[in-house]
Amino acid sequence: MFDVQYAADVQDCRKEAEMNKRTTKITALYERLSRDDELEGESNSITNQKQILETYARQHGFTNCVHFTDDGVTGTSFNRPGLNAMLEEVKAGNIAVCIVKDQSRIGRDVLEVGLLKRTFEENNVRFIAANDNLDTANGFDIMSIFRDVFNEWYVADTSKKIKASARSRGSVGKPLSYNAIYGYVKSPDDKNVWLIDPEAADVVRKIFGMAFNGMGPYQIARNLSATKVEKPSAYFARTKGWIDSSSGEPYAWNGGTVAAILKKPEYVGHTVNFRTRKESYKSRKFTYNPKEDWKIFEDTHPAIIDIETFETVQRLRGTPRRADSCGEANPLTGLLYCANCGKKMYNSRQKNTHYDERRFGRVYKHKVANFYICSTNSLSKGVFSEKCSQHYIRTEVVRELILDSIKNISDYVRENESVFVEKIRETSAIRQEETVKVSKRKFVQNERRIIELDKLFKKIYEDNATGRLNDRRFEQLSDEYEREQAELETQNAALQAEIDAFTANSVKADRFIEIVRRYTEFDVLTTPMLNEFVEKVIVHEADKSSGERVQEVYIVFNFIGRFDVPREEIPPTPEELAEQEKRREKLAKQRESNRRWYERKKAERIAIM
Repeated sequence: MFDVQYAADVQDCRKEAEMNKRTTKITALYERLSRDDELEGESNSITNQKQILETYARQHGFTNCVHFTDDGVTGTSFNRPGLNAMLEEVKAGNIAVCIVKDQSRIGRDVLEVGLLKRTFEENNVRFIAANDNLDTANGFDIMSIFRDVFNEWYVADTSKKIKASARSRGSVGKPLSYNAIYGYVKSPDDKNVWLIDPEAADVVRKIFGMAFNGMGPYQIARNLSATKVEKPSAYFARTKGWIDSSSGEPYAWNGGTVAAILKKPEYVGHTVNFRTRKESYKSRKFTYNPKEDWKIFEDTHPAIIDIETFETVQRLRGTPRRADSCGEANPLTGLLYCANCGKKMYNSRQKNTHYDERRFGRVYKHKVANFYICSTNSLSKGVFSEKCSQHYIRTEVVRELILDSIKNISDYVRENESVFVEKIRETSAIRQEETVKVSKRKFVQNERRIIELDKLFKKIYEDNATGRLNDRRFEQLSDEYEREQAELETQNAALQAEIDAFTANSVKADRFIEIVRRYTEFDVLTTPMLNEFVEKVIVHEADKSSGERVQEVYIVFNFIGRFDVPREEIPPTPEELAEQEKRREKLAKQRESNRRWYERKKAERIAIM
């Protein structure tokens, strides 16, 4: 009996000696601290963890200690710099022991922690959790599994509490972001109050100004980079000491950053909460919520951009303006609409260069073609099914019409401001009353149908339950009823919003008057002038029944809609009548010349064939 006990003691001593032999391999001391752990006080601080681990290692004879630390990293993430560095050493065979304060430091995910322990086991690494009395040298400890489960439950419970707190704060208009967005800073007195950051705000105004002038996000990004404007991450790194994880070039703006700035309602003074969500506390990926789930609180902080500029920029960004073969984008794109189908019109610009060998080898450069046509008609030709009609109109003509209309209405507003305001209010009241009547009538019809569908669904359910309607037919009918009911509810939500908007908002003619006052000259139609005055242009198909090409074009202005300047009917003078006759004769000659030219070309093609 003595010999057996002696042999066992010798074996234990040899085992302990082998475990404590640390001449070449590392004793890894791993510490981790997350923001949630900081709430529990100093006991979980990195400094405290290091002291506990160093004391434990010294008392148990572990030497060659190396610290691996992750500060401010959640335990649900296993892509941590300190942990990754330690695992590289483990797989290289350089670590003999890994010591942590408790199991929650290594992670708070049962599955991932189990895989880590498997990695330690496969690489002969002894794992010790000092405060949990866990040491893999003592064999399997079933309690460690329950501790891992509890550690994960703790994170899930904490996440639920944090979400509930955020929901409560966000529902009353307090900003939920940890930091103020680019252009703002948090008030030193109240973290829920945003103040304007003058330096960054100037850049934001510059970005919106360029967008207002018709530039796209990538054009703006190139401009900012060329003028050496710091991108947001570089600006925060310089002013707040944050780490810039992007490229080392501080002026390398990209179009995505600019586009994100341009669509933020925060720049007009609004707080936007619940824009994104995370599917799980384990996920680092954010998902955008539908806009109807956002909560927007207006006028909660100083505005950097006025609401008119912001809304105009959103409208402009709704239509891509790509540079074509001429090297630039047409500012009218997105403003012209077909009067028949209501779709936007396509712009076509082509550089046409003709080589005519019959005329002494000279090169004839024809004028650049620049016109708009109906998009429905253009797209239908690609599938050999012509729809709508071209509604062809030259860009030059549209620009002249817009400029003349702006001149006329501006002159009228300056001379008859009070009359103009009264006319706008009368017209708006009539238009609103008609629209609201139609919307309310449609709303009531939809409500009746929704109630009817509820009754039908109840009836087919009873028929199915009693066997009068088979399951396949029941599923088919119920799917159809549910789909129709969902569509009707969506329509009613839109109709109700439209009714509320007409009821709540009156036409603001004074806003249009302010725009008129800002302009003193109307010699050239600039892009800012176009975007400030014009909401859209409605183009009708040309009428040639009278022998002349006549085309109606309606210009809809921002804030006031379509407005026809009152004109006195003055009979034309003899000189004007003579000028009109000359123009008709000239057009007739031109049409005849074109007809002969087409006939000659047709004859030449037939002769070649």
